[in-house]
Parts: sequence; structure tokens; C-alpha cells
Amino acid sequence: MLFLTEHESVGSSLKRMLSRKGKAKDSKAHKYAINALLSLLDRELVMESSVVMAYLADLLNKITVPLATIERRRREAAEKAMLATKKACEAVFAAQKAAEAAETASTAEGTSAQTDANDQTTGAVETTASATPAVETSTAVESGDAQQSEENKKPEPETSKSATADDSNEKKGKQMQVPVIPPHHLTLVVKIFVARECSSKTFQNTISAIKNLSSIPGAKAVFGQELVRQARALSERIVLDLDELLPHIKKATTGTEIQGVALSKFSPGASEQNKLLRVLTALDHLFTDPKKKSDAASDYVLNYQKQDLVHSLYHNSTFSSMWDKLSECLRAIHKRENMVNVATILLPLIESLMVVCKNTATADSPAQASEKEMLLSSPPPESRMAGLFFNFTEDHRRILNELVRNNPKLMSGTFALLVKNPKVLEFDNKRNYFNRSVHSRASTQRSAFASLQLAVRREHVFHDSFRSLYFKSGDEMKYGKLNIRFHGEEGVDAGGVTREWFQVLARQMFDANYALFIPVSSDRTTFHPNKLSGINDMHLMYFKFVGRIIGKALYEGRLLDCYFSRAVYKRILGKSVSVKDMESFDPDYYKSLVWMLENDITDIITETFSVEDDEFGVTTIVDLCPDGRNIAVTEENKNDYVRLVVEHKLLSSVKEQMEHFLKGFHEIIPSELIRIFNEQELELLISGLPDIDIDDWKSNTEYHNYTPSSQQIQWFWRAIRSFDKEELAKLLQFVTGTSKVPLNGFKELEGMNGVSRFNIHRDYGNKERLPSSHTCFNQLDLPEYESYETLRSQLMKAITAGSDYFGFA
Repeated sequence: MLFLTEHESVGSSLKRMLSRKGKAKDSKAHKYAINALLSLLDRELVMESSVVMAYLADLLNKITVPLATIERRRREAAEKAMLATKKACEAVFAAQKAAEAAETASTAEGTSAQTDANDQTTGAVETTASATPAVETSTAVESGDAQQSEENKKPEPETSKSATADDSNEKKGKQMQVPVIPPHHLTLVVKIFVARECSSKTFQNTISAIKNLSSIPGAKAVFGQELVRQARALSERIVLDLDELLPHIKKATTGTEIQGVALSKFSPGASEQNKLLRVLTALDHLFTDPKKKSDAASDYVLNYQKQDLVHSLYHNSTFSSMWDKLSECLRAIHKRENMVNVATILLPLIESLMVVCKNTATADSPAQASEKEMLLSSPPPESRMAGLFFNFTEDHRRILNELVRNNPKLMSGTFALLVKNPKVLEFDNKRNYFNRSVHSRASTQRSAFASLQLAVRREHVFHDSFRSLYFKSGDEMKYGKLNIRFHGEEGVDAGGVTREWFQVLARQMFDANYALFIPVSSDRTTFHPNKLSGINDMHLMYFKFVGRIIGKALYEGRLLDCYFSRAVYKRILGKSVSVKDMESFDPDYYKSLVWMLENDITDIITETFSVEDDEFGVTTIVDLCPDGRNIAVTEENKNDYVRLVVEHKLLSSVKEQMEHFLKGFHEIIPSELIRIFNEQELELLISGLPDIDIDDWKSNTEYHNYTPSSQQIQWFWRAIRSFDKEELAKLLQFVTGTSKVPLNGFKELEGMNGVSRFNIHRDYGNKERLPSSHTCFNQLDLPEYESYETLRSQLMKAITAGSDYFGFA
């Protein structure tokens, strides 16, 4: 409190110091010792010593903590005033209602009251006359007692009043007043961020001190303006440094060739890009406080202040030029091999861009998300900064993934923003982020829950496990450690028995006796919920249990030998289904829908917006939209019909089953976390990356209108051999509908008519179109590309972004 209260003793020396600097504009400023402390930041000797800076930042943080109480009291006073106003309004409203009720009752009883008025008046007069003496006596006694009591107590109120006043004055004296700190001294605090050295501890202490000092009226605006000024100055110098670095990158063939002066301005901790990152992070912290309870009014004011301050900074020409120069450098790095070390040196500048985009690259609304599913690239951004984020992350996805791979902790900091555009993240980085995030509370929560002891019969694992685990709470299931014992077996569970339990359970959940799932038409090992599962009275409880088991397996990092239809994976991710998802489920129906989309159906199709459902021999008509049975399908509305009928067949018909499945699944895995994956990656997350033997695949491939010696076929297998495990798995998913490799190799690959080998057909259409697939036949339609680079690029685009494109198009 010494530094935050007035003291005449420190006033004289500080006043002389301030007057010498020409800063003594406020007559009271020199009486606060904190100004003497802040003035030290104006001395080069202090700023050059990291040790002194660390001590000074720590001291500033500690002595400004009481200032935080000012803001808290201000909020509490505002809340009390609001509560008092609310109560007063409620009281007035209640009084009005009571008056209205009394008036209504008075009107209703008026007639009967008038009839009895004379009798009541007569009785009342007699009663009053007889009671008057007693009342007068009683009143006199009470008056005398009251007078005597008042005389006895007369001095007491004065004493009490003076005591209260003294207490009030004493409290008022003790209550801390806001110290007077000139704006110049406040701006000095920002200099810590642009000092030659600023450790993470110093940075945190300075951020805390700034937040505490922001309780002073006007201080937050001063800090914001100074941070913006520093950021502009830094960006101007960084643009010049990037201009010098770019020619060196273009001349070099490897990262080791860029030495000395070219990288010296970026590599040390005192570099301009590190200072810029600290300044931008401080600016973000200044206007963002996740620990405080937010209310709409304060949030609006805070956001308005922030937008007003940072808009001029983020949108000015120097900043735009800096991001353009950074992109140019990264593009040059991407074109050359073994230059990741140069990209790593530019990491603070990339992190600065992520901080800038943090509040602009917001999550899509459900409507936008559903529209985006059918696009190959991100939708047009709503703002310039959102456009910067999407364009930058998509243009430099390779380098960003390499940086995350080398330093996974980035995804817990500035790079966490990449999950707003998850398609730029590669599967291994998504999986690492998922595992870190899903276990973020495990260390504190797991000890609070007992282990889950299970004794099961091997032939009845599903039933015994359901009986033991279903009535456990979601947290018990999530955090409890599994300890499994099979009846009649002596294995001690050190992890291996649990792994075996998951595998047996995964097989038995698809047992036809439970009637929970049915295999899809094109593959007997891929399953979809059974719309007739209601034949089993406990089917909804079982579906919830299955969701829990899959969620538990993901949480524990266990792989399950279970494969679901694309529609199931999309439902888990909250995505809408497409006509392509019908292909593996019902190939014949899929063909008829594709024909309908590609041809004029006028006077040919006589369907209505309804379907017939057959359940145990009973046929019912289900409307796809209100009164659908009376709405004809026409050329104009056929797209709506196809969309609705696909949703009904794949999702609506099993709505209850999937809702209970997801209820159990989300008790273990948060919905927002699982949605960073797409449907192909979700299958790989649950079932694992397959081991694919490319030679076995090639030897069991058939060709139509191509030969093994065709140039395009040679290029195809060359491209396949350049793929990593994740890309191979996605290609297998693209052409067969699943990442599962048959136990005995590709010679046993199954299609809708039994064993059906992988086959490549020549596509005589446009040579620039993407390859397409027909999963029910394990067929790839490959256009006649004119170069290896084009073939590989188009194939990669098809398996990563074009999974929703269907064949026969």
C-alpha cells in the first residue's frame, strides 16, 4: 500500500525529478511512490539488465494487486444497484397487480355490500361507543410509556449517530483511493515488452501489472494506444528485414546455405519478431479476460474498445505488407528441400499472425458449416482478417504441419487456432491435439474415481459388460481405470487383457442376435444401425452402451476392429449426408438417384415426397416433408427430394438409435473436440491406420481400357509409392469405402457381389476433372492425365477434399 497512497515524504524528491523531465503536470502525481518506481523504466541501465527487469516486473505486479479491488468493488456496486432497481420494479409491479385485484374484487362484491350496509353501520356505531373509554385509557397508558421511553433513550441516538459517523469516516479513510499516475509513466510499462530480453516470467508479471493498473480510469486506453504504436514501429522494421531475407532464401538450395547476417535479425530472442509477438499477445490479453464473469453490457464495451483500437493496426498497409512478405518467404521455403529450420526461425512471426487472427477467424454457424461441406475450399470469409487466416493456413499447410509436428505444444498455444480450419491439419497432428485435449483433466479427475472391476464370460462379453457398466455415471466410465478378468482364465490385467476385452466386445456388438446393426450391401464387415432394432426391447440402452464403449476406446487410445457406414461417422461429426453415402448402403437405389439427378424426369418419374417403410410385414407411408404424399417430384424440386430421401434412409429411419448412441459417446468425448476430424479420419482414429502392402495391391488390380504398361498406370503406382500411411489409407477409403484390408490380402477384397478386386477404368471425359470412385465395385475412374505431377495432384485432391464427389457424373 506504500506505493499506492499519498506520502508527502516522497513528494519533494519525486517532484524535483518529474519537473526536470517536464512531466510534473499533475500536482498530486509526485505524492505517489509508484511513480518513482515506474520512472526507473525510463533508464537505459535498468532496461538493459534482464535480472533487474525481472525483479522490477515482479514488484510492479505485487504492489498493484490492491488496485484490482477497485474494479471488483465497482462491479459489485453496479450489480447491487441493478439488483435494487430490479427489486423496486418488481415491488411496483406487484403493488399495481394487487391494486387491480382489489379493485376487481370490490366491483364484484359491490351489490351485496350495499344491501348489508345499514345493519353494519348501526352495529359499528354501537360497538364504537362502548369501546371508546377503553381505547382512550389504553392510548393514554401507551402514550405515557412511550414518552418515558423516549426520554430514557433520548441521548442514545446522538451517541449512536456520532459513533456511526466516526466508523464511516474511519472506513473512508482506510478505503484506498485511485493513485494519480501520469500517462507517460503508464506507457513506460509497455517498454518491458520491447526490451532486449523478456523472460516468460517477466512477461506474465508485466501482463498482470498492466491488468491491475487498468483499474485506473483511462489507463486501459493509454496502454492500448502505446501497444498499437509499438506494434506499428516493429512491423515497419520487420518488413525491411524480410526484404533482406527473401533473396537469400531464393538463392539457397538447402537451409544450411543461409548463414550469418541473413538470419541474424530473426534468430535471437531480442529480434523484432519476438518483440512484436509479445506486444500483440499483451494487446490481446489487455482486452480479453477469460477468468472474469462476463455480462452482455461490459462485453459489448470491451469489444468495442478493442475493435476501435486494433482495427487501425491490423488493417493498415504496413501490417498487410508484412504478412505478404512472410507468405512469400514461406512459399520460397516450401519450394526447396531441407529448409524447415528457416521456417522454424520465422515461427514467432507466424505466431503473431495467429494472435492477430484469433478474434476474427470465428467458428462457422451451423448453416455455414453445412454449406461448406460440399466445397473444396473454405467459403468466402466474412472479413478481411478471416480471409487472411484461411488463405494463409491453406497456402502454407505443409510448413505449418511440420512446425506442429516438431513442436506439438504449439497446439496448446497460439496454433490452437488451426482447429478453426481443421482441414489444413494432417491426421497425426489432429490426433495428437485430440489426445492432449481429451486428457487435459485426467490427472486431477482420475484419482477421484475407483477402478472399474469387470469379471466377464468370454462368450458373453457384451452382455456381462453391459450389465456391469451401463448404470455407471459418465465420469465413472470416463475416468475409471478398467481392470478386466475373464472367467476361467488366470491372466492378470496389465493392459493386455483390457486390449483383448475391447476386441471381443467390438465383435459381439455386431452379433445378429442383438439386432443392433446390419452389414451394408457392398461390404459384410461395414455396419449401419438396424432400423428394426426395436425387436430387442433393450435396443436403445444397448446403443447408448455401444457409444460409451467407442468413446472409452478413443479416450484410452485403444483401436477397435469395427467399421461403420459413412453416414454413421458423419452423424457423429454433426455433418449432413450426401447421395454418395448411399452407394455402399444400397447400390441399386444409389444408381436410380444418380440417374434422376442427371436426367430430365418430366413425365417419367411419378414419385411423391414420401416413402414406404416396411416393418415386419406392415407397410406405412412416411412423409419426407409436411403433406409430402400429396407433393409430386418434378424436375424443379428433384434435388430437394434426393436430399430428403437420402437423409431419411440413412439417418431419420434410425434417429432414436443414433441419438442414444451419441448420448453415450458424448459422455466420454466432447462433441466440439471430435469435430476436428472428417469422416475418413474418424474411421482411422477408431480403427487405426492399416498396413498396406502396395505390391500385393498392385498384383491384385484389374484394368479396363488401360494396360499395366499404360503411362497413366505407371504414374499411378509411382504416386501411390510416394504416399505416406495416412494417404494410403485415405486412398483405400476413397475406392473401397473402408480402410480395412482383408485378412488374406487384396485378393479377397469384397464388393456388393462378393469378391471384387480393385479395378481402374479409363475415364474418357475432361482431362482436368478429378478421379472418381464407385465403392460398391472397388472401382477407380482415372482420366488420361498428361503428366505425373497433374495425376498425383488430382489424385491427392480427390482423396482429401473430393470425397463427396460421386461417380456416374
